[in-house]
Amino acid sequence: VGHCHPDIVKAAHEQNQLLNTNSRYLHDNLVDYADRLSRTLPEKLSSFYFLNSGSEANDLALRLARQYTKHEDVIVLDHAYHGHLTSLIDISPYKFRNLEGQKEWVHVAPVPDTYRGLYREDHEDSVTAYANEVKTIIEQAHKRGRKIAAFFVESLPSVGGQIIPPAGYFQKVAEHVHKAGGVFIADEIQVGFGRVGKHFWAFQLQGEDFIPDIVTMGKPIGNGHPIACVATTKEIAEAFAATGVEYFNTFGGNPVSCAVGLSVLDVIEKENLQAHATEVGNFLMKLLKEQKMKHPIIGDVRGSGLFIGVDLIK
Repeated sequence: VGHCHPDIVKAAHEQNQLLNTNSRYLHDNLVDYADRLSRTLPEKLSSFYFLNSGSEANDLALRLARQYTKHEDVIVLDHAYHGHLTSLIDISPYKFRNLEGQKEWVHVAPVPDTYRGLYREDHEDSVTAYANEVKTIIEQAHKRGRKIAAFFVESLPSVGGQIIPPAGYFQKVAEHVHKAGGVFIADEIQVGFGRVGKHFWAFQLQGEDFIPDIVTMGKPIGNGHPIACVATTKEIAEAFAATGVEYFNTFGGNPVSCAVGLSVLDVIEKENLQAHATEVGNFLMKLLKEQKMKHPIIGDVRGSGLFIGVDLIK
């Protein structure tokens, strides 16, 4: 929503002057904010946890998935990055390949990249082919006596090269993952909050019939203020609560953070920023495509809204 947006600075300042406590002390801002966020998401995603960063959100998503499924293993896409905590370095090929390497409970699927990947634009059915790679991983894991807790994916892989997965890929993958008793986690930390323009959430680019089991958010949620969130279903939240070990986060969901979060949503709405992302993104894509006609080094220009990739080739 722009650097030091006056409405957001004002919301933080006003709440700072009134009260800022940890979330054991009930406060309307927390409930109001959860309610506002829920209106942007499918109805099924009705339970919210507030945290301080995207890494915290992804770590909690991992815990929720494991508690709910009683399984351990995670499938991720190649080149993925999900955060800086130890648990997330373990599921980030972008990091672990240069560190301790791949853990036995981590499985890496190919990126559904129709430009550079295994199955390209000329493939008769790249969606099914990429989803079948995940199915094969699940079958091989089962043969080794391992069980899948989650398929953990950025709705649009960013570190992997601003990839736009072909529509229908998530539905097919979710089918295989659910059949194996796992859940589908959509990481919206870089790509949520209207950045893709035509939708508020990037996972919605896959079609209205697709709903993840868990959605994580960070970065744009507070316009630079440290706030993050995990949204999930009632069933998953209840399975997590059933352990008797409640989730508590001293600063997550504090009144100031929630005031900031509410203000961000107000600004996105008031200033039509989703439509703006579409308009500016389309304009930029048009100019980049013109450059592609001129320069053979530009192999591909792809994107949605203000999430754009330019692939340079030899």
